[in-house]
Amino acid sequence: MVEGHAPAAPRRVVVKAAERAAPALERGTLFLPCAGGAEALLAEECQRVLGGRCPVEAGRGGVYVEGDIEAAMALNLQSRLAQRVLWQLIDGPYANEQDLYALARRVRWADWITPKQTLRVDASAWRSPLKSINFAALRIKDAVCDVMREASGERPSVDTRHPDLSLVLHLGPDHASLSVDLSGEALFKRGWRDAQGQKGEAPLKETLAAAMLAAAGWRGRPEDGGLLDPCCGAGTIAIEAAQIACGLAPGLARRFAFEKLLPFRPHLGAWAAMRQRAQQAVHAPAVPIWAGDVSFRMTDFATRNAERAGVRHAIEFKTADVLQRPAPGERGLIVMNPPYGERIAPKGQGQAQGPGPGQRGAGGEKFEGATDAADFYARLAAHWKKSFAGWTAHVLTPEAKLPALMRLKESRRVPMWNGAIECRLFRFDIVSGSNR
Repeated sequence: MVEGHAPAAPRRVVVKAAERAAPALERGTLFLPCAGGAEALLAEECQRVLGGRCPVEAGRGGVYVEGDIEAAMALNLQSRLAQRVLWQLIDGPYANEQDLYALARRVRWADWITPKQTLRVDASAWRSPLKSINFAALRIKDAVCDVMREASGERPSVDTRHPDLSLVLHLGPDHASLSVDLSGEALFKRGWRDAQGQKGEAPLKETLAAAMLAAAGWRGRPEDGGLLDPCCGAGTIAIEAAQIACGLAPGLARRFAFEKLLPFRPHLGAWAAMRQRAQQAVHAPAVPIWAGDVSFRMTDFATRNAERAGVRHAIEFKTADVLQRPAPGERGLIVMNPPYGERIAPKGQGQAQGPGPGQRGAGGEKFEGATDAADFYARLAAHWKKSFAGWTAHVLTPEAKLPALMRLKESRRVPMWNGAIECRLFRFDIVSGSNR
């Protein structure tokens, strides 16, 4: 329940008085939130997943889909860019918590869960006049429980960890929307990451890695060529690329919240068939994928992650210094999110002279393998021009002056948000010698 960025403007899905006795909707408005800057990419993905059979529209912070239950299941299973799939229930104006309570009472909650099941309400707000967002969420919970108690004499319980019904309340300055979270855990949780192994690391989310690949136009086809991540860290970019190349659906190894909801129970047979078709669609990769890190520990860690993700066979891992690693082929695509600290230090080299402990190089990052960020990026560009002529590189960084640091001219820059950090995905077409 957080006060954060402006929630996306809700679509009008107000339930009319005459519709309150109707059964749960077979069709509705879905909202798929995504990382800032990836909205158009997600809209294209939704069209591809649904075969163009549902209206799709990019909005602020996500994509709207006018779809049915089958579309909702398919998007949970197949979307790589969405953070969640939300089914919008109702929206309307509000001035206080009582208005929110009245709004939530207009939904037939017995169409979604039984009194034996559990619920949770999460809330986000932007310029809301309410003093307590937590109290607003509490009033939504009260409305659900009161409606079900009046209908059956029983009420559902609250489960903040693993609820059967997860509700999402968005509050604007004077308008509120209430949705059902059909995903449960965020969709970037593909089911393969080892949480115990992530201590001390800040891995790139799978959804952002997928957005980088989509922005680069790479879909694992023979015409796309091979892909290299020379600073792979936990292996997220390479693993996401390998799953794409193998046709492995991102949601195949996990469960979803909608599987416990009443409107979806008659469709669980279709859901099982959908999962089976997705499993049968997995194939051998048509292009090579290379990855590695200067740290033996991180390369080994990424290799184990790839094994859990089912794509170890599709990735060639090699521990190597990014400033020395030769090109694995004549042409290909580099996609990377440059790290800092020991993972860019050349093997056998201690900390170079430069910023002291706690000090920062350019772009706010601490560099131990070079005097500063400018030195590292200049050396990286020189190595690329010498060894990777003919390749294309896509680099995600919060450093807006990266082209100047690398003394390269970017051919494209795409704004992307890594959580609350504003970044840019720079494209460099690598040629030997000077780019000027």
